[in-house]
Amino acid sequence: MRAGNFLIPIVVIALVGVLSSVFIVDEREKALVLQFGQIKSVKEDPGIAFKIPFIQEVVRYDDRILSLDTDVTEVTPSDDRRLVVDAFARYRISDVVQFRQAAGANGLQAAEGLLERILNPTIRRVLGSDGVTSNTILSADRAQLMARITEQARLRALPLGLEVVDVRLKQTNLPEQNLDATFARMRAEREREAADEIARGEEAAQRVRALADRTVVEVTSDATREADIIRGQADAERNAIFAQAFGADPEFFEFYRSLTAYERSLRGTNSTMVLSPDSEFFNYLRSDQGLRSEEGERR
Repeated sequence: MRAGNFLIPIVVIALVGVLSSVFIVDEREKALVLQFGQIKSVKEDPGIAFKIPFIQEVVRYDDRILSLDTDVTEVTPSDDRRLVVDAFARYRISDVVQFRQAAGANGLQAAEGLLERILNPTIRRVLGSDGVTSNTILSADRAQLMARITEQARLRALPLGLEVVDVRLKQTNLPEQNLDATFARMRAEREREAADEIARGEEAAQRVRALADRTVVEVTSDATREADIIRGQADAERNAIFAQAFGADPEFFEFYRSLTAYERSLRGTNSTMVLSPDSEFFNYLRSDQGLRSEEGERR
């Protein structure tokens, strides 16, 4: 009984020791085996691994691609128009030994701090370099700028055991204190462009209006001239017909002229005439007997 009582604790201690010496490395992580803070081995392949129980410890690091939202950074491009840039980066721990030596025991929190100190100066340096204007940052050329930022950040992060996969600019805005002035300047530029367009339109309208007025004058003048020519030809033809008719029958022509005079004088607005009874104006309105008696009296 006494031997059995001693055997149970020994088995328990041995079992705990065996379990403490075994650990599993997941395919999404890497592990370091530390002994008194010193790195003894690196476990990068997934599976079962061993360590000395109670003496060595295991520190695990995420092997997946991680993301980091950087703090909002103000940059000043070459055209001196300040911009507020909001960016994010994707990265992974490429060398756990270098990362452990650079970050110590703080893990991902230290990784984000280290990367933050690399990304913000790199963003300011690239976006503030010569030839980079605010229009360049806001245009499609920003893809090339992001590639430059990524490459420079990658080179600076490699000694820290970090691999920068990508850096992207999420938002690029003007500072709040500059928005009103910028909007006012943009409004003034648009109003100036609108005034220029209106002036050009008025000038074009005046040219079209002047051309139309000149065309109207020319067409009216040509039409008046042609009408005067036609009217003159018609009057000449009418006079020729009258002269021919007068030569053929003077009495009929005199009768026609008298009827025309009657028509023009005896109208609704002119129905009163004062004439002597023996006036020749109404000779053709009298009866044949009256005419004959008058002719007899004259004889």
